[in-house]
Amino acid sequence: MTQDDAIVSEIEIAAPPERVFKALTEEQQLILWWNDASCPIKLFEMDARPGGRWRFETQAGEIEVNGVREFKAHGEILEYMPPRLLVYTWMANWHDNPAQTTVVSWELLPTKGGTRVKVTHSGLAQLPVARKDYTGGWPGVVEKLKTYIEK
Repeated sequence: MTQDDAIVSEIEIAAPPERVFKALTEEQQLILWWNDASCPIKLFEMDARPGGRWRFETQAGEIEVNGVREFKAHGEILEYMPPRLLVYTWMANWHDNPAQTTVVSWELLPTKGGTRVKVTHSGLAQLPVARKDYTGGWPGVVEKLKTYIEK
């Protein structure tokens, strides 16, 4: 991977990996914590199993990326190893090239205080606008996850 290919964001969450993994894979939880005024979630579907499909759609929010304000993303589960690894493809309508597949990996490591969460979004070298957006986006996503789980 080149430096321009991936965005990595890490955070410590005061909860066991099993709890964090459920928040990453259960539809009813995803729609709660992945939601805010900048990106109001309309639906979030997750068939959490190898080969399963996932997708989300938003209503128009406060942000715009590549001329898009209603975001849609989808993909396929590549790796599913509860409670430590979730990997899926990611295609999004706001990407520079919406047909290009990227990959999101969630790694969960147990720590004394809970779980170290590392999300890596790779395949972004040819998507400079999307890569720039994800540089600020993924840290916000993991903060939302932390807030939701620790509340």
